[in-house]
Amino acid sequence: MSHPLQAGCQGMIRGADETSGSLFGYVDLEARIPPRHPLRKIRQLVDDARASLDAEFEALDTDFGRPSIPPDRLIRAGLLQNLFSVRSASLSGRSGR
Repeated sequence: MSHPLQAGCQGMIRGADETSGSLFGYVDLEARIPPRHPLRKIRQLVDDARASLDAEFEALDTDFGRPSIPPDRLIRAGLLQNLFSVRSASLSGRSGR
């Protein structure tokens, strides 16, 4: 018999990596990012690195508790936040700093 908090849960504590488009307004980023944009290459590198860490994430997983945000999703979000907070060299020269 499965734990009631796990019913329908794919990754136990890690939860499912799904979008909730029916609950919130959802913008399809794949359609908004050009095919040759550098973010696509970065995403492939991050996805490859994340796949190599999957065994470590599974080892940290547990069979009790409620689903949380998957660690790989948090890593991707942090990386995007850092990439987009870096100022452009052309903009930093104009500000006089």
